Amino acid sequence: MKDCPYCNRKIKDHWLFCQFCNKPLLANIEFDSKQSNYYLDSSGYETLYDFDNDSNDDLNYQEENEEDKNLNNKILAIDKKISELSKRGENFGDLLLKKASIYYKNRKYSNTQKELEKALESFKIENNKLKIAITNNELGLIKEELGFFEDAIYHFNESMQVLRELDDFTKLVQVYNNIGNAYLQIKDIENSYQFYQNAIELSVKENLMYEEIKSLSNLVEILFILKDYERIKKILKRLQLFFDENEDIYGLIINLIKYGKLYYFLGEIHYEESYEKLLGSLKFIKKIDNQISIFMKSKLEWEIYLYMGRINLFWRKITKAENFLLKSLESVRLIEVENENINEGIILKVLGELFESKKEYEKSIEYYQLSSDIYYKFGEDSISAEIMSKIGFIYLNYLNNSIKSIDFYESALKIFEKLDYFKEIAEIYNQLGDIYLNKGLIELSISNFEKAKDYYDELDDKYNFKILDEKIKSLLNTNYSD
Repeated sequence: MKDCPYCNRKIKDHWLFCQFCNKPLLANIEFDSKQSNYYLDSSGYETLYDFDNDSNDDLNYQEENEEDKNLNNKILAIDKKISELSKRGENFGDLLLKKASIYYKNRKYSNTQKELEKALESFKIENNKLKIAITNNELGLIKEELGFFEDAIYHFNESMQVLRELDDFTKLVQVYNNIGNAYLQIKDIENSYQFYQNAIELSVKENLMYEEIKSLSNLVEILFILKDYERIKKILKRLQLFFDENEDIYGLIINLIKYGKLYYFLGEIHYEESYEKLLGSLKFIKKIDNQISIFMKSKLEWEIYLYMGRINLFWRKITKAENFLLKSLESVRLIEVENENINEGIILKVLGELFESKKEYEKSIEYYQLSSDIYYKFGEDSISAEIMSKIGFIYLNYLNNSIKSIDFYESALKIFEKLDYFKEIAEIYNQLGDIYLNKGLIELSISNFEKAKDYYDELDDKYNFKILDEKIKSLLNTNYSD
């Protein structure tokens, strides 16, 4: 036995990665991630299951994180073993977890879920509390992969409850991070922030240094949303020191990506610094290119390419920007299996902006429409409506298609009205009023101006209220005089 250089826990000599903290043991340069933990590809998430320490060591499978040609044979072998144990009245929950892991490696997530649910029932019958907690956590992870965030949160809560009873603080910190990630996905910032803080505080209390570092890294994502850039700087500086001291190349990659994002959000005067950090992260990824799976690589690279694309778009290096954005899109689509990923919507939106800047308006609309659909699917209604408004603007101002423009403006309007976004509602009614006015439909024009005026009144926007009031009076006078 030896110590993991990252989390200092006892590890087996033959391990090519730490089963506790999921870090590649790069001291063994022959490290091959194809033999790594099956949740290693879930960047930012924590599996609690240690496959090398289960009670069925006679099943010495080397599950691979690639398309497995022997999938059926492995499943049949496990099913045979389960049947034998069942006949003898012995427990087989661990075998169900192994079976779930094989399905996961082959990206058959629905099958993974079914096996985990069977395993959970098996452990409940055994009253094996630790395995109940572990399986609930794994179910939470797979439910999140499938896009069932509320179900994921339920299972994480079930896991936390048991781990608190068992005083298993390391695993509890890991599940705090998982549930924080799940809340982040559904934009529940308050709960996400609280669980990350819980993870940090418990890590400090129990002197779990590595868990604290991971929790701080997760918290940074919330701080980006809160625009607390000063705190982000302090955290990233501390993380950088830790990863440098421990020669943690994976941690360094993640930290460089976060630095790249930080400098991007600090504004255009920091774009050079942002670009430098993002390039640095790509160089590190290249160093371990043969040591990580294609899915892990894609999860690391999609955001790097996105921000490099955005920066090049700002610099008017359009060809480079398009290249990076398409690479980002390719990476995200590689990650997707059974569901679309909201990150695809983010990239498609930037591609829409790129083709709009190139005056390729039909192509721009195509990307905007795809982006809007994905945002709407994931409950980001306001962003979806904002993109529809943008499409309406393009049809009106660049393609001279007022009919299509009205269609998209009205679609956006319906969403904004449901959300009570008064400013956006007022602007669209105002725009519709102008469109109808240009078409000579005076009554429709006045009707839309009246609605816009009412919303500007609600907003106490005296300037726009006055302009519309005068415009309506002028139209009424003209109409009556005619």
